[in-house]
Amino acid sequence: MGTRRVLVTGCSSGIGLAVAARLAKDELRRFKVVATMRDLRKRGPLEKAAGDSLNKTLEIKELDACCEESIRECVNSLPDRRVDVLVNNAGVGMIGPLECQSIAAMKELFDTNFFGLARLVKELLPDMKRRQSGHIVVMSSVMGIQGLLFNDVYSASKFAVEGFCESLAVQAMKFNIKTTLVEPGPVVTEFERKVYEEAEKMDLSGADEETAKIFREIYLPYSKKVFASLGQTPEEVAEQTVKVITAKEPPLRHQTNRLYMPMTALKHADPTGRLPLDTFYKMIFKHDNVFNATLGVLRLLQRRTGKKQ
Repeated sequence: MGTRRVLVTGCSSGIGLAVAARLAKDELRRFKVVATMRDLRKRGPLEKAAGDSLNKTLEIKELDACCEESIRECVNSLPDRRVDVLVNNAGVGMIGPLECQSIAAMKELFDTNFFGLARLVKELLPDMKRRQSGHIVVMSSVMGIQGLLFNDVYSASKFAVEGFCESLAVQAMKFNIKTTLVEPGPVVTEFERKVYEEAEKMDLSGADEETAKIFREIYLPYSKKVFASLGQTPEEVAEQTVKVITAKEPPLRHQTNRLYMPMTALKHADPTGRLPLDTFYKMIFKHDNVFNATLGVLRLLQRRTGKKQ
């Protein structure tokens, strides 16, 4: 197989930036990376991360996933419109009590997280079908497998992404097109930092007193502990993404964080859904010590795993 052209969205920071830079610096020079972002004024960090690969194995282009015209313009600018691998990464976050979120903000989130993916695939799929080859790689989340407290809308968008890809994958196979959902757990990025920073200052007047208290005094401190114990770096997620792209038979789903897998496994262990529900409820509201002890064990495992690698 020759050099593959990879289109990556949302490359101004975080996972998108790390994936684009890692693919561009591939020692075997297997990839030509088209790293895209909505605002080219934010290209500085990517240029720095790309280093010598800039304008050699990596080029930066403008693409707004919320605009069909912008997507078409970007794809039309490529030789033969050829994209061998799409890495759909552009996304936005949202946390907090449902009563405090506006419907307009929810629609905006879905416009990027779900419809952004739909627009890109709609544009690229006919070409991939014609060539009888391609790989659609979608940055999903463990929250596309399992809902999480105060992540109702974000999780809903990722569930939509998972359903979309799982449905599409069957048809895509007929045309020799691979589909993979990359599912990170907590990732320590600027994206996450901003989401939590906004959450700290959030106007909670739309929620009742008890809900606001749960969000401030239980959810936010717990989240910080989870990120500190289980959080991966964007580079670690990028490494896992490269493995998926280079795999002979890529999986439909790939969780990047082995330490988070016991949490998602609960869902498959009980078809009624009671087990994960009760477990998360008890961990959050009943057994603070158990929660902290579990994170302590996982932190220890993380260190050991890190030493082995």
